[in-house]
Amino acid sequence: MGFESYHPAINFIFFASVIAGTVCFNHPAFLAISWVCAFLYSVKRNGVKALIFDLVLIPLILVFASYYSGYTHFGLTVWRQNFIGNNMTMESFVYGVTLGGIVASAVMWFSCMFSIFTADKVVYLFGKINPHFSLALSIVLRMVPRMKQEGKKISAARKAIGRGINQGNPFRRFLNVLIIISMVITWLLESFGTISDSMRSRGYSLRGRTAFSIYRFDNRDRSFVIAIFFCLVLLLMAVLLGQTRIIFDPRIIMKPFTPLTCLFCAGYAALCLMPMVLELASEYSFRKSRRAL
Repeated sequence: MGFESYHPAINFIFFASVIAGTVCFNHPAFLAISWVCAFLYSVKRNGVKALIFDLVLIPLILVFASYYSGYTHFGLTVWRQNFIGNNMTMESFVYGVTLGGIVASAVMWFSCMFSIFTADKVVYLFGKINPHFSLALSIVLRMVPRMKQEGKKISAARKAIGRGINQGNPFRRFLNVLIIISMVITWLLESFGTISDSMRSRGYSLRGRTAFSIYRFDNRDRSFVIAIFFCLVLLLMAVLLGQTRIIFDPRIIMKPFTPLTCLFCAGYAALCLMPMVLELASEYSFRKSRRAL
């Protein structure tokens, strides 16, 4: 049983915690933990496609860091001058790598979240707070895979009449792509109207309307919450002691590593690895039970 089998509130608390930590912590140790855990979990959830996508992000981080250090001027350790005469410093390059790593880690965490959060979970979590927002968000999340499927159908149909994206001269191919995109957008707008009429007919906007849900907060969810909040307490202590941030200007300054720092890093790693470890343990237990039959 995967992490998606847990209560939606558990899923939300976990991803909100790790994404907030990824965005707010710029310490290299914490950033490396977030990046590695997001990389492993995204590959675990999404397979080879996620592996290729995550690997492509690495050179993009270095390209962004080179661009950032060439046009942003701070730091005292000058490496060289770029082609327009701007000094490229170590501090600005490291800060660029940090920004790129934060964005890449957040993107990988979001890819994991989208593989777990379904439309019914969004409606369950936000339906009572803001029904219209929850409906709009669930429709958007559901539309992303449907747009890909509809695009494949349209592309296959046009390919059968000689108007595919790989048929004709380059100008003809470009026009074919634009036509397919236009058809997908038209289909998307029509779908929004149909869904809106359907939900209005079901009384979605009526006051006092309740929604059916199959989620129950059991002892397994309670144990997971206790573990998450134990790790969050360690992270809060790290934040209060200034262990999660470093200074880049004019020099790179951060607190030295101590046994307490290692404890905070271990707590953050435990938080980020928690769902993947649980899924691996569940799969191992399932395979072991099948062999015992």
